[in-house]
Amino acid sequence: MKITNISALALTDLLVEVDTTFHNSKRGKAESLDENYGGVQGKRGKEKLSSTIERRQGGGDTTEGQSSEGYETPSALFIAASNGIVEIFDKILKVYPQASEHINKDEQNILHVAISHRKFDIFGRIRQMTPMMTNRLASRIDKNGYTILHQVADMTNHDGRHRLGPAFQLHRELKWQQKVQKIFPSHYVMHHNNDGKTADELFKEQHAELLDKAQTWIKETCQSCSSFALGIVAVAFASTYAISGGNDKSCHENANPYFLFFTIMNVFTLTSSLSSAALFLTNLSSSMDYKDFLKSLLQNMVIGIVLLFVSVTTTTLSFAASLFLVLPSEKKTWISILSYTAAFLPLSIFFIIQFPRNAYLFSYYSEVLIRKILKTLPQKPAPHFLGTNKRNLLKFKARGSLKPTGYRLASNKQ
Repeated sequence: MKITNISALALTDLLVEVDTTFHNSKRGKAESLDENYGGVQGKRGKEKLSSTIERRQGGGDTTEGQSSEGYETPSALFIAASNGIVEIFDKILKVYPQASEHINKDEQNILHVAISHRKFDIFGRIRQMTPMMTNRLASRIDKNGYTILHQVADMTNHDGRHRLGPAFQLHRELKWQQKVQKIFPSHYVMHHNNDGKTADELFKEQHAELLDKAQTWIKETCQSCSSFALGIVAVAFASTYAISGGNDKSCHENANPYFLFFTIMNVFTLTSSLSSAALFLTNLSSSMDYKDFLKSLLQNMVIGIVLLFVSVTTTTLSFAASLFLVLPSEKKTWISILSYTAAFLPLSIFFIIQFPRNAYLFSYYSEVLIRKILKTLPQKPAPHFLGTNKRNLLKFKARGSLKPTGYRLASNKQ
């Protein structure tokens, strides 16, 4: 496999060196709504023609219907960007850095294509370019009047290969929108596409069905989990009085280590299960709009499932301890093996079923937690010659070195 990968990379290098398909695409020019169209207010996307079409109409050579000639064969750069092939993407921009500003038949640049196809690795590489290049790419508007935020809202090219649940998929889309907003030009917020819709209006329209499915899933899951948690609470209360013998303190010695272990596990069971039920009920009482899915709903869901798992674990442990309290001492040797096996069987089933279904949330919030912990750690002071440039300071803190990141396209020879 390693030899095959090396051969494929060598072939890629060779093909990129002789490739000229990027010449078939046109080099785009960053547009400004303020300069060319008199500002954002009062302007609809339908009234706006792309700069390519306007230049051609002004020259009298072609008409609007002929504006897409010469784009029949997509360049390798756009194919790599749309499929997330980072090796080819990196190699093309290394050999032909000027290709980053080229546009396809829909007058979209590589940033539009990466966002539309949800290619996070390609988007990350584009963000590592110079601020000037990133701003130029982010300021592009395609022939449909789409900004990069419209591309987030449009689900036409969303393949859905991740097979996430509706709530997880909606959360992922909202986080994707949040990332793109960081480089989105602020004066494009009220820009309308050719259908007269802003990016926010298009997002709500395209994701309305997904929101309904996510709300239904959250309600059903929270109702089931809260009922299960309250059932554990009832069992924990009943077992507390049954094992201790009610008010009769002569039944068991309080100094018995098994009794002490049972008491501690029961306390953890009651605390975790009640907390879990409270979180699930909080989700059921929320409005369940886009803002809730982005911030609190799934976070409460993860914490609730973890607490529910803790309550199941402590319940099984208290069950095993109760067997040692009620069985004769001479039978504890072989009974201990059976009791622990039977106690941890439902725990294993619960873990096997729940963890794969919620793996995305667990991995996401684990990364968030690790990032917060790393931020609290002392950082290496940046050298004085970096100045106070926030971008340089952030890169230095993140990488711990002064090695340049991304493509410095502005410094390459065209």
